[in-house]
Amino acid sequence: MKLIGLADCNNFYVSCETVKNPSLCGKPVVVLSNNDGCVISRSNEVKALGVKMGQPLFEIKELIHKHDIKVYSTNFTLYGDMSARVMETLKSFVPATEVYSIDEAFLDFTGINEELIPDLGRTIAYTVRKHTGIPVSIGISKTKTLAKIASKLCKKYPKLQNSCFMYDDRDINKVLKTFPINDVWGIGRRYAKMLNENGVSTALEFTNLSPDWVRKKMSIVGLKTWKEL
Repeated sequence: MKLIGLADCNNFYVSCETVKNPSLCGKPVVVLSNNDGCVISRSNEVKALGVKMGQPLFEIKELIHKHDIKVYSTNFTLYGDMSARVMETLKSFVPATEVYSIDEAFLDFTGINEELIPDLGRTIAYTVRKHTGIPVSIGISKTKTLAKIASKLCKKYPKLQNSCFMYDDRDINKVLKTFPINDVWGIGRRYAKMLNENGVSTALEFTNLSPDWVRKKMSIVGLKTWKEL
């Protein structure tokens, strides 16, 4: 069975700013878009205050003053350098990587003993943090879509130690049973709304749909997501 991993840097732009300025650790921090118009990265402390990704800056002015939120403009030179360091570290552990974005990469575990992979995932997360200062969530499963879900679980459950190995079908179904369909990779707002209107609110309910229905309503792209789940 081929296993795929997803390494997802946590709060990447904010994490980069924290590496540059360690005094920000544990503080509420946001990074803004190019024109400083909206929030594109949030520390966990800011998330706890209810600030949403993409929320306009003017909407959170009061929160900024009330909670002394540190506000930063984007520094893509810094972020690009930190990303390169993270990706180089990831490459040292697996046969192949596929950089998906500045803060995400898929990992190919082909040829690695499956029994060693759970510990390897935790080792990768620990090493990236040690070498770069950037916290990462490692999700490992049978497909890219499932690996993406596994990486999200890391951020929700600290006891996973930044790595989630989701392999057993029973465990996968248990996760999909409560995983919101609108949080599934590849399901945009329009499709999520359509699925909700058709009684589908979880990833497992989505997998219970017929492939013909999915292809008719969501094209071949939606069908690919369905198959990966």
